[in-house]
Amino acid sequence: MNIKLLTASMFAATALLVVSGCTSNQALQTTDGRTIVTDGKPQVDDDTGLVSYRNAETGKTEQINRDQVKNMSELDN
Repeated sequence: MNIKLLTASMFAATALLVVSGCTSNQALQTTDGRTIVTDGKPQVDDDTGLVSYRNAETGKTEQINRDQVKNMSELDN
């Protein structure tokens, strides 16, 4: 019984590490000097020109015009 519990715990921990390793926070620097920290990688819609992202501070999904984004860079977590 302890072996099954240990195996299940190790599997869950490994799965958690794999999932958390796939996402990284990004910093969006805007043309007006603001820095927006995102939760995960922003998605760029080429048709509309909008960048969709999840704001790391508020947890809300937001959009910004791609013309207002000066730079996007990955943050070290």
